[in-house]
Amino acid sequence: MDDLPSEPWPVLVEIVRGGFVESRHRGGFAVADADGRTVRAIGDIDHPVYPRSAIKPLQALPLIESGAADRYGFEPAEIAIACASHQGEPIHVETVSRMLARIGCTAADLECGAHAPTDPASAQALIRAGEAPSTLHNNCSGKHAGFLATARHLGEATQGYIQPDHPVQRRVVRAVGEMTGTDMARAPAGVDGCGIPVIGITLHALATGMARLADPAGLTPERRAAAHRILDAMAAAPHLVDGTGGMTTMIMEVAGAAVRLKPGAEGVYCASLPTLGLGVALKIEDGGQRAADLAMAALLDRLGCFDAAQRMALHPFLAPRLHNRAGRDVGFLQAIGPLLQDVV
Repeated sequence: MDDLPSEPWPVLVEIVRGGFVESRHRGGFAVADADGRTVRAIGDIDHPVYPRSAIKPLQALPLIESGAADRYGFEPAEIAIACASHQGEPIHVETVSRMLARIGCTAADLECGAHAPTDPASAQALIRAGEAPSTLHNNCSGKHAGFLATARHLGEATQGYIQPDHPVQRRVVRAVGEMTGTDMARAPAGVDGCGIPVIGITLHALATGMARLADPAGLTPERRAAAHRILDAMAAAPHLVDGTGGMTTMIMEVAGAAVRLKPGAEGVYCASLPTLGLGVALKIEDGGQRAADLAMAALLDRLGCFDAAQRMALHPFLAPRLHNRAGRDVGFLQAIGPLLQDVV
């Protein structure tokens, strides 16, 4: 994974301050259909990237297919948070706690580690209360609760469920490999921020996997039903997938049926577009998140996911401004080059 793409990725985003381009961010993206046909691509889309949390909707498939979600009565809220990189707000903590209680586990069973809520108000509330953050506040706690649910349902050990050789992770890796058409045994591998295995997958393969969620007609009946259920849950509870004011929350609330969006660390985004039957995968090469946010928003716009009213509602994400510590407007981010071209 230390090699560079064979073809340099173009500049997708510029940071402009005082009329001067201060920074440039290179990246690539792929847009594909469920048959793996490339609709649009920029950069070396056959170079593997670590998708990080951007593939949580694919990682949630075994939660449905195993029967665990039905056994424990998980509703859209629980399925949505199993796909989430949440901000640690009270609603997120409560939803994960509810999942754990239903399966007979506690926060102590989560092996994702603890960190402070990324929602500032929630983090400040913990500090005022003199409380330390727990594993429930980890942005991946919902996904991990889903992992524990499958282990409980199938009578497997819960301890060590994050290890590559645990049946939970073997099921997840198999499902992701099948959806993306990736030979997971031969792909680069590492450890994700929450402790589970992370596998290198190409942007083309990621886009194909997300397209198969959006257009699951070619999948088995069981997987087709699981795909529908996951995307429906994300649409029903976008705030649980992200959090207050987050771009993922706002885009899914505003775009409605058109977009299911999921970011990952280090400048990665994936999306399923049910109305178009397409999948999208994007990576900013230097891992810059604010550049990835704008690049993904601009790409979705070029794909025709937003009408004029929706574009106006999403203006802060499509034309983000820079502000200094005093709140003064001092510059802006702009999408350039391939992101200004119509895709379809």
